Amino acid sequence: MAAPMPTYSAVVAHASAFLGELIADPLLRRHLLSAAAAADGGGGQHTAATLQALSLISDVLDTAPSASPSPSSLHAAERLLLSLPAATPLSCLLSALASAARRRCGAPSAASAVLDLFVLDPALARHELAPAAFEALFAPRLLPVMRHFATRRASAAAAVASAAQFHEDSRSDETAALSAMRVLSLMSGAQAQEMRGLEREYEMVLDVNCKAYALYLKKILETGEAARLSPPPPPPELVFTVGHGDMSAGDEEASTDADEGAVSCVRDNPMWAEAEGDLYPRQGSIKGRRELMRPPSLYPQRVSPHLIVQQQRQSPQVGRSGRWSPAPRLREEHSPATPSDDSTEDSSIELYTGKQEKHPASPLSKPRRAQPRDDDGAGWARSSPEPSSSPMDGYADLARQQQQQAESTPKDFVCPITSQVFDDPVTLETGQTYERRAIQEWLDRGNATCPITRQHLHVGSLPKTNYVLKRLIAGWLEQNPLATPAPPITPATPATPAVARTPSARMEAPPLPFKINSPSPDNTGSQASAPSPTSVIVQASVESAIGELRAAVSCLCTSEELAESEKSVLRIERLWREAGAAEHAFFSALAKPAVINGFVEILFNSVSAQVLQVAVFLLAELASRDDGVVQTLTRVDTDMDCLVALSKKGLVEAVVLIYLLTPSVDQLVEMDMAEALVAAIRRVDEADTLNMCVKPKAASVILLSQILSEAGVGRDTTLPVPRSALVSERFVRSTALVLDAEQVEVRVAAMRILLRCIAEDGHCRSSIVEKLALGPVLDAFHVVGDADKFDIVRFLSEILKLKKRSAAERVLQAIKEGGSFSMMHTLLVYLQSTTPEQSPVVAGLLLQLDLLVEPRKISMYREEAMDSLVECLKNSDFPRSQLLAAETIMNLPGKFSSSGRPLARSTLLKLARVKERYRPPQSQELSVVRGADGGGEDDAAGEDKAAWEWERKTAYAVVSHEFGLALEALSECLESKNAELFAASLVCAVRLVHMLSLLPDTGVLGAARVCLLRQLVLVLRSAKHGGDRALAMVALRSFMNDREGMQDIATYIKDVLRTLRELKKSSGLAFEMLKLLSDGQESSIDMWNHKELNQADCSSNGEVTSIVYFKNYIFSGHSDGTLKVALSEFPYSKSKNKFQFLKSEYFGIQVWEGSENILRLVQESQEHTKAITSLSILPSEEKLYSGSMDRTIRVWQFRDGLRCAEVHDTRDPVQNLAVATAMACFVPQGAGVKALSWNGSGSPKVVNPGKSVRSMALLHGKLFCGCNDGSIQEIDLASGTLAVIQAGNKRILGKSNPVYCLQLHDGLLYTGSAPLDGASVKIWNSTNYNLVGSIPSPAEVRSLVVSADLVYLGSRNGAVEIWSREKLIKIGALQAGSPGCRVQCMAVDADGDVLVVGTSDGRIQVWFLL
Repeated sequence: MAAPMPTYSAVVAHASAFLGELIADPLLRRHLLSAAAAADGGGGQHTAATLQALSLISDVLDTAPSASPSPSSLHAAERLLLSLPAATPLSCLLSALASAARRRCGAPSAASAVLDLFVLDPALARHELAPAAFEALFAPRLLPVMRHFATRRASAAAAVASAAQFHEDSRSDETAALSAMRVLSLMSGAQAQEMRGLEREYEMVLDVNCKAYALYLKKILETGEAARLSPPPPPPELVFTVGHGDMSAGDEEASTDADEGAVSCVRDNPMWAEAEGDLYPRQGSIKGRRELMRPPSLYPQRVSPHLIVQQQRQSPQVGRSGRWSPAPRLREEHSPATPSDDSTEDSSIELYTGKQEKHPASPLSKPRRAQPRDDDGAGWARSSPEPSSSPMDGYADLARQQQQQAESTPKDFVCPITSQVFDDPVTLETGQTYERRAIQEWLDRGNATCPITRQHLHVGSLPKTNYVLKRLIAGWLEQNPLATPAPPITPATPATPAVARTPSARMEAPPLPFKINSPSPDNTGSQASAPSPTSVIVQASVESAIGELRAAVSCLCTSEELAESEKSVLRIERLWREAGAAEHAFFSALAKPAVINGFVEILFNSVSAQVLQVAVFLLAELASRDDGVVQTLTRVDTDMDCLVALSKKGLVEAVVLIYLLTPSVDQLVEMDMAEALVAAIRRVDEADTLNMCVKPKAASVILLSQILSEAGVGRDTTLPVPRSALVSERFVRSTALVLDAEQVEVRVAAMRILLRCIAEDGHCRSSIVEKLALGPVLDAFHVVGDADKFDIVRFLSEILKLKKRSAAERVLQAIKEGGSFSMMHTLLVYLQSTTPEQSPVVAGLLLQLDLLVEPRKISMYREEAMDSLVECLKNSDFPRSQLLAAETIMNLPGKFSSSGRPLARSTLLKLARVKERYRPPQSQELSVVRGADGGGEDDAAGEDKAAWEWERKTAYAVVSHEFGLALEALSECLESKNAELFAASLVCAVRLVHMLSLLPDTGVLGAARVCLLRQLVLVLRSAKHGGDRALAMVALRSFMNDREGMQDIATYIKDVLRTLRELKKSSGLAFEMLKLLSDGQESSIDMWNHKELNQADCSSNGEVTSIVYFKNYIFSGHSDGTLKVALSEFPYSKSKNKFQFLKSEYFGIQVWEGSENILRLVQESQEHTKAITSLSILPSEEKLYSGSMDRTIRVWQFRDGLRCAEVHDTRDPVQNLAVATAMACFVPQGAGVKALSWNGSGSPKVVNPGKSVRSMALLHGKLFCGCNDGSIQEIDLASGTLAVIQAGNKRILGKSNPVYCLQLHDGLLYTGSAPLDGASVKIWNSTNYNLVGSIPSPAEVRSLVVSADLVYLGSRNGAVEIWSREKLIKIGALQAGSPGCRVQCMAVDADGDVLVVGTSDGRIQVWFLL
C-alpha cells in the first residue's frame, strides 16, 4: 500500500519535534554533536569557523532553560556556518539547532538542515544522528524496501533452520532475537558470506533511497506554503537493488567498513557474533536513549509498528455517498490475518483458525502485488522486484520440516483436546490422559463426563501428574527439538464456547490458547495417525448446525406465515452466535440477496421488538463484513425509509444499520433523522444484550455530528433539531459521556456536537465540565488529522470560559496532566506548523497552560505563544487572524458570564463610573459579574482573589514580552477600519494599560504611552460609541498617575478637556479627570460650560410669565394669555457648527435646525383671556395645568396635540398655582391660599388666611408657603396644622423682603429673596426645618431652579448665576434677555442638561450644559 504523500507542514512538524527533543535534552545533544564531529574526522580537523559556531550554539542552548536564547549569538553562528566552503554533518546539525532555537520563522530552515544530514551521509543520519527523524519522515516511504529485504533474509534463514527452534505462538522481541541467533550460528562460511553481502546491499539501497527522498523533501520545503494550493510532485522511484559492479569493489577495506556499518546499525544483527566475535556496536555509535532501551529487533531498520498500521489505514474507504465508509474497517476487524487497531502485538500473532494453521506475516512482510522487474543487471535504478507470493513462503521449507517431525510424534504424547504435546499430563479414572489445564477448563465449564468416552466422572478433583509419561516425553523432546510442548494456558472465565462477538470484543479479548471443541486431525501427528473422536463430534455438530440454518433460512424466505418467519429469525440468531468454526459457512449462507430481502420483510411486517432487534442485529453483522449486503440494502429506497421509521419509533439498533449503509448528509436531513438521533443519545445506557458491532449511541453520535456540521451557526439558522433539545442538560451530559469512547472517531464526533451546543447556548459549559473525561480527548489529539486537532483545541479553549476562576484552573490542570503525553510540548510542536487562522487559538491555550505551571518564570512555551499572537496581530493580510489574536488576549483574564460571554469590556466600563441613566441597555448576565451560585462570602472572596491573581499573571505575561511589543501591535490594530478588530483591540489595550498602573513599575508604562496615547486621545475625541470613549478615559486616567503622563496628556489638553466637559455629567471618572486637569478647582470654567442653543422672541405676546419643560416639550405662558409649545430632543450632535434637534411630536416627527438661533413654534393657544401666571404638570397623568388672571384654571391634554380638557372657575385671579392628583392650591389676589378639589364639590377652602403668600410648593399633602413678610410656613392640608420654618420680619426702612421663589429638591427646601441679611438663597431641611446652608449671592433672586449638580439663580437684572449645589460656590453666570429685563421664570430637564429661561422682555432662551 502506498505511503501517504508528504506535506510541507508534516515535514516541518516532524523535524521540529526531533530538534525540540535535542534542545530540551542537553545530554543527548552533546552525544549527537560528538558523533557528528567524530564522523567528520575528529575535532582537531574542523575549521575554526565550525568550532566557533559550535561554541556559540552550545552556550546559547545550555542557558536556554533559564533565559531566552540570544538572537545575536544565533545569527552569528549561522553566518559562520554559511561561510564554510563545504557542508559537513556537524555543520548541518549545528545549522538545524540554530534555526530551531530561533523559534520565529526558523522551523523551515531547521527542517532543511536536518534533510541535509541525510543527503551528506544517509547511514550516519539514519543510525546515529537522526534516527527519530528517519522513522517519522523516511520509514513510511521505505517500507517496501524493508519488506523486500526481510523476505530475502527469511529465505536465506530457511535453508539452515532445521537446527533452530521457532515457537508457533507470539514471541517477545528477545525470544525472536535468540531464535535468530541459533539459526545464524548454524550457517556455513558461504552462507554467512551471503548474509553479509545481503546486509551490505541493504545498507547501500537504503543510502540511495534516503538521499533521493531527502532531496525530494527539500523541494517540498522550498515550495513552502504554496504547495498547499497545488498537488506535490510525485516522489522518486524506489531502488530495490544495486549493480554487481558496485558490489564487487574487491578491496578488503571496503568490505571491512561495510561489515562495521552493518554491525553498528540499529538492528544489531546477531549473525556477526558468530562470524566476527563482536556483538556490540563500535564506540563511535551514538544512539538515542529510547533506542538503547529497546531490545534487538529482527528487522533491518527500526520501524515502529504504528507506522505500518497507519500506512495500512491511509487508503480511505469510501461508501456510495462519497464519504468514509465504516464497513471495510469492520471487515478488516473480522479478518483474522489483519492487525487490530487496538493492539499491533495481538494483530501480528494468530493461532490456529479452522483446520489449517496460519502464520500471518509481520507488518514488514505482508504480501504485495508482483511488479515487473528489470533484468538488465546494470545501474542503480531498478523497478520493485516484489514477489507475488507471501513473504512467509521463505519459511515454507522450515515449516514442512516441522510438519514432518510432528507427523512422527507418538500419539500417546499428544493431548486429544489441545492436539499438542503434553506438558502436564493427568490420567483420569476412565484411562484417558489429558493436559491438566485443558481438562480443568473442560470441567470448569460445567462438564462432568470424559471428553472421549463420555463416561461420568466421579472424582471431584484431578489426579496427580503422570510422571512416567512426562519423563518419556522429556526424553523424546531432547531427541526432537522441533516438537514443542503445549504453551502456557491462561484460564478463561466460563462462557458459552464459540460465541460470535463484535469486532470490538474480538479486539479486546485475548485469543484463547486452545479450543475445547476443535482438536483437528490435521494439526498433530497423533491425530494424523489416529483421528480423535472429539474432532468427529465437532464435525457432526457443525454439519448439524449448517443443516438447521438452511432449514431456518428456507422458512424465512418461503413461509407466508409471519409467526414462522419470526421464529426463523430468532433461530438464525441463536445459530449465528453458536457458529464457532462454521461461522464462515453461516456467513456465506446468510449474505445472499434473497436472505437479506427476507430480513427486510421482517422489518416491514413484524411488530415484535425482540424480532426487530434480532433482524437488525443480523443485518448489521452481515453489512459490516460484505459490501454486497450494503448494496442489496441500498438498492431500494424504501428499505432505508423502513429503518428510519423504526429508529424514530425507538428501535435504536436501527441506527447502527443506517450508519453502516453510509447515507449522505442530505439524505439524513431529508429523512428528518436528527430528532431520532438526539433521542438515542439521550437514552440511558442499558446492557447491550445483542453485542452489536457498533454501539447504537456511538453510531448516533457520528451521524448527528455529520448533520450538524452541514448546518450553520447562529440563532437565525434553521437547525435540523429543536434548539431546546440540543442544549438540554440531559442531552449535553449524555454526549459528554461519549467522549470516553474507545473509537477515536466517536470521540471527535461527540466533541463537535458539544462545540455546537456551546455555540447555541454557552450555559451548557458547566454541564459538560461536570461529566467531562479529558484523558481520551487529549489522547485523540495525537492520532487525528489537522482539522480534528484544531477542533480539539477549540473545544478545550471553549470549556475554559467558565464563570468561576477556580473551576477553570481545575480544567487547565486536567489538560496539563490528563493526557498520555505532555500536552504543552504537543501544542508547541503543533503551533509551529499550524495556519495563521488557527495559531491564535492554539497560542492562547498554550499560554494559559504555561501560566498555570510557571506563573513567574520566562519559558520557551510562553515566548513561542506570545510571538505567535504578536505576529498574528501585525499580519494585516489575515484580518481574521488579527481578530482572533485580539480576542484571545482580551479573554486571557478569564472573566466570563455564565454563558461564556467575555466580561472584560463591562468590567472596564465600571471603572469609568458611568451613571446609571446614561448606561446603554445590556443583558442581565453582563451587568452582574457574579450571580447566585450558592456558597458564602468566603467562597466569593476566594473566587475574587483567584480571579485577581490570574488577571495579574496574564497581564504581566503579555506586557513583559519584549518590553511591550504586544502594545505596539495593538496600537496598529486601533487604526484598522474593521469595527470588530477595533473594539477588541481597544479593550485589550485599555486593560493592559490599567494593569500596568497596578503592577510594579518596569518602564513598560512609558512605552505604552508612546504607542497608545495618540490613538486613545483620538478615540476619546471622535469615537461614535459612548462606551469606546469611556474606555479611552480609563486608559488616560492610568497615564495621569505620574508627572510624565500628565505632561504627555497636556499636549492634547484642548481635545481632552472639551471631551471631558461633555462626559462629566454621565461619568464620575470624567469629572475626576477634569478636576485633575483643572488644578483641582471644581469651580473652574473648564468644569462647567453652557452653550446657548436657541432662542425665541415672543415679545408680541408680552412677558413670559411661566415656563415648564417636560419630555422635550417647552410650555410657556405669556402675559396676554397665550400658551405656546415648542419641542426638541436632547442631547444634541454637532454637524458643521450647527446644532440639530430631532423632535418627536405625539402627532408627527419634525427636524428643527437651530442654526439661525430661533426656536420655532409647534403650537399655541389663546383660550385664556388674561395673563397666565403659572404652569404646572402632573407627570403621572401627563396633564398640564394653567392658572390665569382670568379667574380660571385650565387642564390640558397633549397626547393627540395640545387641547383644553377641563375649565375650573376659581372666582379669584390666580397669582400662583400648585397641583396634586385630587386638588389644586392657588394664591388669590388677597391674603391666604385657597384649596380647590378637582371633583368640584364645595367652594374653595382658605388656608393660612393671615399671610400674604408670594410663592408656594406642594408635595405629599404638605403645602410650603413663602410670604411677602419673609416668613415660610408648612401646612398639612389633611389636618390643617401649620408649622413655621422661618418667622416673618418687620419692614426694614419701609421695605419688605418677600420670598420670591421656592423649590423642593431631594428633601431640601430652597428659598430665594433679596440679600438683606447677606444670603439671597437659604436652604432648609424639609423634615426638621433646620437651616442647612445658604448661597451668598448679592443679586435679588426672582426665580430659581435646582438640578442634580447645580443651582440656577435668576435676578432682576437679567443675569442667571450658576452655583454648585454640593459646594455652594459660584461657578459662572449667563445673560438672559436684553439689558435691564428681569428673569421671570426658569426650568430644567430631568437630567439637568437643558436650561430654559423666560424674561420680562418676552424672550425664551435655551442653554445646554456641556
